[in-house]
Amino acid sequence: MGLQFYFGASGSGKSEQVCREILEEAALCPQKNFLLIVPDQFTMQTQKDMVLKSAGHGILNIDVLSFGRLTYRIFDEVGGDDLPVLDDTGKSLVLRKVAADVAQDLPVIGKNLNKIGYVHEVKSAISEFMQYGVSVEQLQNMIGQTGRRGALQSKLQDLSVLYEKFSGYIREKYMTTEETLERLCRVLPKSRLVQGSVVVFDGFTGFTPIQNHVIATLTQLAERVIVTLDMDEGDDPYQVTGEQKLFYLSSKAVTALERLVAEQGLDREKDVFLERKKGKVARFEDNPELAHLERYLFRFPMKPYEKGVERIGIYEASTPKEEVHQTCLKIHRLVREEGYEYRQIAVVTGNLEAYAQEVREQFARFGIPVFVDQTRGILLNPFIELIRAALQMLIKDFSYETVFHYLRCGLTGFIPEEVDVLERYILAFGIRGKRAYGKQFVRRNAASEEIIKELETVNVLRERLMEELAPLLEPGETAQDYGTALYHFLEQNQVQKRLAAYETRFQETDPVRAMEYGQIYRLVMDLLDQIVGLLGTESMNLQEFYEILDAGFGEIEVGTIPQNVDRVVVGDMERTRLKQIRTLFFLGVNDGNIPKNTSSGGILSDIDREFLEQVAPDMELAPTPRKQMYIQKLYLYMNMTKPTDKLFLSYAKVSGEGKSLRPAYLIAIMKSLFPALNVEHPEEQGWEAQLYNYEDGLDLLAAGLRQYADGRGKEEMPLLGSLYGGAENSMGGLYDCLEQAAFFTHQDRKLARATAKLLYGQILQNSVSRLEQFASCEYAHFLQYGLQLSEREEYEFEASDLGTIFHGILEIFGHKVEEHGSTWLTFTPEEAALWVHEAIEEFAVNYGESILYSSARKEYVLTRMERVMGRTVRTLQHQLQKGVFTPSQFEMKFTRTDTLADVDVSLSAQEKMELTGRIDRVDTVETSDKVYVKVLDYKSGRKQLDLVSVYYGLQLQLVVYLNAAMEKEKTRHPGQEVVPAGILYYRMADPLVEESGESEEQIRNEIFGQLRTVGLLNESEEVLRLMDKDSTSKSDVIPVEWKKDGSLSARSQVASKEQFQQISSYVNQKIKHIGADILKGEMALNPYEKGQQSSCTYCSYKNVCGFDKQMPGMAMRQLEELTEEQVYEKMAEAEGKGEA
Repeated sequence: MGLQFYFGASGSGKSEQVCREILEEAALCPQKNFLLIVPDQFTMQTQKDMVLKSAGHGILNIDVLSFGRLTYRIFDEVGGDDLPVLDDTGKSLVLRKVAADVAQDLPVIGKNLNKIGYVHEVKSAISEFMQYGVSVEQLQNMIGQTGRRGALQSKLQDLSVLYEKFSGYIREKYMTTEETLERLCRVLPKSRLVQGSVVVFDGFTGFTPIQNHVIATLTQLAERVIVTLDMDEGDDPYQVTGEQKLFYLSSKAVTALERLVAEQGLDREKDVFLERKKGKVARFEDNPELAHLERYLFRFPMKPYEKGVERIGIYEASTPKEEVHQTCLKIHRLVREEGYEYRQIAVVTGNLEAYAQEVREQFARFGIPVFVDQTRGILLNPFIELIRAALQMLIKDFSYETVFHYLRCGLTGFIPEEVDVLERYILAFGIRGKRAYGKQFVRRNAASEEIIKELETVNVLRERLMEELAPLLEPGETAQDYGTALYHFLEQNQVQKRLAAYETRFQETDPVRAMEYGQIYRLVMDLLDQIVGLLGTESMNLQEFYEILDAGFGEIEVGTIPQNVDRVVVGDMERTRLKQIRTLFFLGVNDGNIPKNTSSGGILSDIDREFLEQVAPDMELAPTPRKQMYIQKLYLYMNMTKPTDKLFLSYAKVSGEGKSLRPAYLIAIMKSLFPALNVEHPEEQGWEAQLYNYEDGLDLLAAGLRQYADGRGKEEMPLLGSLYGGAENSMGGLYDCLEQAAFFTHQDRKLARATAKLLYGQILQNSVSRLEQFASCEYAHFLQYGLQLSEREEYEFEASDLGTIFHGILEIFGHKVEEHGSTWLTFTPEEAALWVHEAIEEFAVNYGESILYSSARKEYVLTRMERVMGRTVRTLQHQLQKGVFTPSQFEMKFTRTDTLADVDVSLSAQEKMELTGRIDRVDTVETSDKVYVKVLDYKSGRKQLDLVSVYYGLQLQLVVYLNAAMEKEKTRHPGQEVVPAGILYYRMADPLVEESGESEEQIRNEIFGQLRTVGLLNESEEVLRLMDKDSTSKSDVIPVEWKKDGSLSARSQVASKEQFQQISSYVNQKIKHIGADILKGEMALNPYEKGQQSSCTYCSYKNVCGFDKQMPGMAMRQLEELTEEQVYEKMAEAEGKGEA
């Protein structure tokens, strides 16, 4: 019985020699058992190698095992423990449960438990304690050594509580995977398999403390235990030197095992040292370049290689995508030109997550068989989304988000069109809650036959939804109740059958995804069994069950196996174990990947680990970040010395997110080791070198065509295009599409006049806002009024709804003023408050299916509205009291039945336009020979009358309203002159003012000043005094300011009677031109830009039209900023030419 080490550098033949000796001895001693223990990733390949190398291609007395498989093999033989093994998923389930029970005792960890992934981090910390043999008592002793580090002390205290509760919960019921090795040590003496056997540990870089105990126990029982470790021939393996040494882990393992063997009084066999022959290890006897790399990489002093370099290469790529592309090209050259098999090539990277998807896509495009050595989480799988959404629907009482998350996960019995129909109804009427879904839907916007039929369809869909969920609606109290209900839900809805259909669909296109769909149902059923087995009788609510289940989902990973033998292996430089490869590609040799970012964001931070290592040096934990960086050097050394023929390193200049990247320090080391080594830039080669097949060249072709179209293309571009554009080429059609896209220039089109008439009719019946929309952007007008596209109706209250609500409330208030025999000039403040309150209540009950009472937040909005409307009616009364004008009409409507010339516009002999609208208020003053007319429009936002916008047709409403009001007044007063007094906006608001010791009256006057109207007034002093009798300076009623001499200041918003007539005439002509253009079929994509304003800013159609300023032929209409005088000049000029 004894322990023996085999030492040698990477590639020296340690594994080869040990395997050869085992095979020879196994043939001579068929009764003796031989156990070859290798890392999990090596078991299959090693077993295959041993079979192929054996004389009879059989290894009856040789077992190839991992630590885990050894454990189960011994337990099967001697009985071991009957306790079930608790894996990572089980640990997370138990931890979630015990953490909920003691949450009040966890001041730090307790408040973070609901964060995604946090239970996993806690589980990892406790697993680490178990793996490294740290007991609860040791952890509690460590807390006392933390001193003033309060945060660390609190974390350790919480971990101690959880560790103790977790251990107590599983004691005598379960054992963890870490505990299986402890129990293995106890039952190994009963095993006949290991008695007198030869045990070999090969392929490990080091061992955990519990693994060291297993090896020591085996040394007591076996005839011989052999451990192979990497070690340079000049180093002393029995002396642990600095952790920065390349083979520090090997020395550490030797020292630990020797100490344990010595403590047990066991023998030591003579160790075997495999030395280099002529300075080269066996693997590189015919490869001086890689032999030099193996001997001097990360060694001091470093010796440069003085000859030329042919078997090592470094290449730079612009992006990771291009890096993978260049790798594919090189792999194909190796296979085609040098007779390689795909399995003789491997790819490793320091950041597999960043490269895995790109590798899958590009290798598939090149037809390169590949196995990506990566486990996949299942959280984003539709099956998991189905379960989570179904449970969340019950927890959140059928909220909109959870219902349609469930319906759109792809595994329900609903097709997308059915979900769309149901979603439109739910959004339009704000259906929420289990109670609402449990009874017939009856709400509808109208009573048409089509709407009634759709309501019937919606109710059928509602019933199907509730039937699907029926098993989950049964009340539950324990984990078993909820688990059983979930199982019945999945079984009733045939989810397993639907998953099998997905698996079949993916088998041809994505075998890895097909494998995931093939495993996931079983994995989830295993998880449910585990939950019921662990926590079945525990009382809990549905939320707690969901959290436990979600923690389990977070632990499940789907592994994949190679689909064929001849394939390229792609893996991580630490996890993936490579054997028998000729060429290695090392991708992503960038700073940040190498050295790898070791900050895991775990419970114990990097600083915490550094501190604990100092205060408790005898207690071992996982490596600190500094140690991990040194360990990574060993992994780099091991990977870079795996290929027998060639090694390629590559790095990217820019990340996939567009961030600048730097090459890793390894590149500089390689350049120092090999001065003749130059960095290649394969992208700079001609397109012929970048092309593998037609499909591969599409990206190159698209980019080249775009550059060529921009005048930046290369001269050889037409030749590349000819390859794709040839008549015999099946990709000619695709080339034509790419060519058209590259040289595309947008050109506005128009509807045929006949089509326009079919869309709009010969008689246009529309509001003024439609004309303003056309002036803003013709294409947006076409989408809204031609195609009649509209945003989906939603049961929501938005800020944009305020205007409608305020108008409705004011209308009801006006009726109440009339009902009580009062006027706007005479109602009292008390009456105003009462009538506003009543008006709001009446309006809110009937508005939008009572949406204003649908939540506490919206009810608060009602309170705010009452304050705003109270301020509004008092201010409007004040403005009327300050002048002589009186309201003659409220909510004055003009429709197509009116015979007003200003709203019944003739466009041609057969075509005309009938304008409709509603004027909020028309005020008049009648004298002996004149009638003055003022139009007032209420607005909830800040709006100014801008003459420039009027000129461009963007603000026509007030002018059209004034024209219509004046025409109506002319019919009422045929013998009198009707004179425009003004067009005004009033902003409905409740402004804040600073209190600075002023009286209540002064404050009120200041508020009145902030709420004064804005717009354009007749400059006649007589007219102005009819609106404000008393002001001598700045009016608090109208946008006018008098100087001390009685004249108007430049800030006054006024125009002469003639200018009003000019504006009116111009607008009449403008609306005629707009109407004519609509019927001509004009629909140019011509949004405007005016200073900081743009018609695209709040446009509902900006995601439909595809407008892009960078696209050739597309540009914003730049509207010139004009002075007031220029506006009048241009209006006169346009009117004279008959243009507008």
